[in-house]
Parts: sequence; C-alpha cells; structure tokens
Amino acid sequence: MLFPVFSLPSKFGIGCFSREAFSFVDFLEQSGQGFWQILPVGPTGFGNSPYQPFSAFAGNPYFISPELLIEEGLLTWDEAGGVNFGSDEQQVDYGALYENRIPLLKKAYERFLEKGEEKEAYEKFLKKEEFWLKDYALFRALKDENEGASWLTWEDALRKREKEALEEAEKRLKDEIEYVYFEQYEFDKQWTKLRKYANEKNVKIIGDLPFYVSMDSADAWSCPEVFQMDKDLVPTVVAGCPPDAFSATGQLWGNPIYDWEGMQKNDYEWWVKRIRRNYEFYDVIRIDHFHGFCDYYAVPYGDETAQNGTLKEGPGMKLFDVLKKEVKELKEISEEEGFKIIAEDLGNNTPENEKLLKDTGFPGMKVLQYGFTSWDSYYVNHRHTKNSVVYTGTHDNTPSRAWFEEINDGQRDFARRYINSMNSDTGQFVWDFIREAYRSVADLCIIPLQDYLCEGREARINTPGAPDGNWQWRLRPNYLSNELAQSIRGLTELYSRIPKEKKEQEEV
Repeated sequence: MLFPVFSLPSKFGIGCFSREAFSFVDFLEQSGQGFWQILPVGPTGFGNSPYQPFSAFAGNPYFISPELLIEEGLLTWDEAGGVNFGSDEQQVDYGALYENRIPLLKKAYERFLEKGEEKEAYEKFLKKEEFWLKDYALFRALKDENEGASWLTWEDALRKREKEALEEAEKRLKDEIEYVYFEQYEFDKQWTKLRKYANEKNVKIIGDLPFYVSMDSADAWSCPEVFQMDKDLVPTVVAGCPPDAFSATGQLWGNPIYDWEGMQKNDYEWWVKRIRRNYEFYDVIRIDHFHGFCDYYAVPYGDETAQNGTLKEGPGMKLFDVLKKEVKELKEISEEEGFKIIAEDLGNNTPENEKLLKDTGFPGMKVLQYGFTSWDSYYVNHRHTKNSVVYTGTHDNTPSRAWFEEINDGQRDFARRYINSMNSDTGQFVWDFIREAYRSVADLCIIPLQDYLCEGREARINTPGAPDGNWQWRLRPNYLSNELAQSIRGLTELYSRIPKEKKEQEEV
C-alpha cells in the first residue's frame, strides 16, 4: 500500500511517528499487506517537497512524535496541546509547523540535557552517523543564522568552507548544532521503533530515494566534489529536461548534477554511503528517476530555460556493480528476502534505459492509469512482465476515481471494456481497476490508500509543475474500518498476494 507518513492522521498537524502510525501498521497486517511504501523522509524546505530535501541522509523533524516525547518525560500534554499545528485535520499547514514545531522540540531538547539519560545510546548514534551529521547540523545552524538564505549566497569564507571560518562557526553555534544532533537522534530512535513494529507484523517498508539532491542542501554545500562545480564552488550545470511536445523550452529543475567521472575514481563512495544510510531507514528502496543513471540532461548554470542543455551519459552498470559489492543488503539477495531495489523507470523508455534495467535485474514499474491513452500501451496488463511492480497510480497521479471521471469518453470506454467493468457506479469501477492491478503478473502490486477509499481529486498528493497545494492531504482520524480491511484482504488472498511467511502460517 502506498501512503505517505505526512498523510497519517495525528493531533500534531502532520502525520508522524505517533500511535496512529502504529495503528496503520495494524491495519496493513489486518488487510494482508506485506509492504508499506512511503515517500522520502528527509527534511523539507521551500515548497515542502520530499523530493527536494535539505539532506540525503537526515530525517524530517516534523515526523518526530510529541506523543512519544511526552512518554519520555521530555514534554507535557499541556505544552503540546497549547501549540497551533494548524486547524484543518485533512490538510497539512506547513506555515504553522514551521513557526511552532521546532520551538516545541527545543523544549524537549532542553529537558533531554537536564535528564542526562540515554547518554551511551546518544553518543553511539553521534559516532555512527558522524560522516554526515556534523556537516548537516552546521549547515542547519548556519542556514538559520542567515535567515534561511541559500548557502550559495553566504559569505565566501563559509560558502567555500574555509577551515578557520567553519571552526569559528562551530564554536559560535554550538548549542544550535547540538540541538540538531538531538533532533536527528530522536527521529532515528522513533523511526527505528516504528519500522521494527512493522517488521514484527510481517510488513516491510519501501522507501523512496530521490535521484537528485536539492541545490540548497547540506550535500551540495559540504560535498562539492560530488557535483559538477567550478574552482569557486559555483555549479557549472544543473538538471533539467529537454524541450518536447509539452514544453518548447524544456523543464529547468535546478538540481546540482553529479560528477560521475570524479566519483568513479573513489568507487562512488558518496553513493555507497547514501544507499547504506537508506537501508537503515527501509527494507526496500525505490529509486526515483532511474533513467538518470543511463543518461541525464545538463543545463548551463544561470540559464533561464532548459533549451541550451545537452544529454550526457550516466554511470550505468559501473555504479551498480560497486553498490552490489559494497552494500551488504545488495550483496546476496535470497529468495526469501526478495528484491531490495525498485527502479522508477517511468517516462521515455529507450533501448539504453531498458538494457540498464535488465542488466541490474531490478524490477521496473507499471502504472495502470498510463495504460489507456493508446490502444497498445506499454502499461496495460497484457504487456506486463513478472519482474515488475504494478500500481493503479503513484503519488504524482490523481486518485483513480478522479482520473476515471476526467479522462475523455474514448479512454473511459476503453478502460471499461478492457477490465470488464460496465457498471455505471464510479466507485465500483475503482475497485474493478484495483482488481485489474491485482490480476497482473507483476511480482508486487501496490495501491495508493486513496484508491481503496475511492477518494477524488481532493486527495491528490502531488500535481507536478503546480506551485501550490502539494504534499498536504491527510487521512481523516478513525477513517479506516474493519470492513475495508477485510475487503482488501479478500482481494489479497484471492490473487495469492498474502506475504509469504503469513500465508505459510495460515496454511499450517
């Protein structure tokens, strides 16, 4: 099931690692689901997109549950209850969170220092994650000191990471830095508890890994050697998409572009560390924009459109050969464990893209909503392959109910006839559409929760290219019923998609 953490109901303005998260795991177990796919959990910045995090290694402090901090004696219910987290239980109010969530967490930090407990576990965490945490904490502290301005605009000594300037900043901002250490410790501890609970319920976590990092990130600032930058640490090129039928000027994404040739010289050390860190969070990783490993589009830094970009060759199998050698989760994948990486291979499938996917052995994605725009689409069921993951839609699609209502009459008729769903009831069509995904030969079937609930456009997670209204939808409290769980379980059993261990236990 696909369901973002921020979309969980909670008393705290955004889905987090509170009791509702554990209850959702119970719902997954009751429904016979073996996988919970979430979106990236990194700290978000302007625009609130989890695909533009401040760090490729850190966790989002908004997901830290005040409820668990109360249980630890670091906050009180009166303190948490007196904070304005937003008034709409179905929409995240990021403005309210930005103003009020961190001050609350800083109260917890002050009590954490007073209590002095968990010292051994805390120091162990700091030592283990030092390779990214120290730079990230300093980045956050400097960013706050500069009123949120991008690191590209900081004074030269800090922007260029001159040793004396960094040492002075570390002394000046010592308390702010150590607060970030605490924040990341609590995130790690709470998430580990939730993931362990899920695994005990035979539910594995599929996490999402953005291909690029944000230009305004701790990664771009602290590891400039990983990216294509000049001697003054100014980017030379940024990411984008070439002009096509949809845009005469292309798409200018603005992310820094990896220096693949430079990284190859040290066996892609940064990517090895990144993948290892993500396996601390997840059981399976879905890598976004997988085509970028085959080729990427580089636009000169400072250009206002993507028209002058050029297509460059990516690292291809050279990177994945190293990852499979260096990352223990990828060295030996047994039949019981199943796959460890899902490749988001949507978009323009070239022979080169398809060869890379085949050579890695990773499953790609099939999205049913894309299957009814032509009479022989790549995404309809009869063209699926076993080593793949089928979805009705993703976080970038509108929920299937709204999709069905908004496509043209010809596409709607094609979809009805293809899946043999001639009932006039739209809700029934959505469940027939879900059934079609279950019927696929794809090894794994993932359905967004909104589709099971027959939600409409109001429950859309993200509209690509739209500046507002994204990453906000939340599930209403107490909205998941036993009846829904049993309906989902019925489909799961019918199409033999009950998790393997659980199925064997039931047969015994």
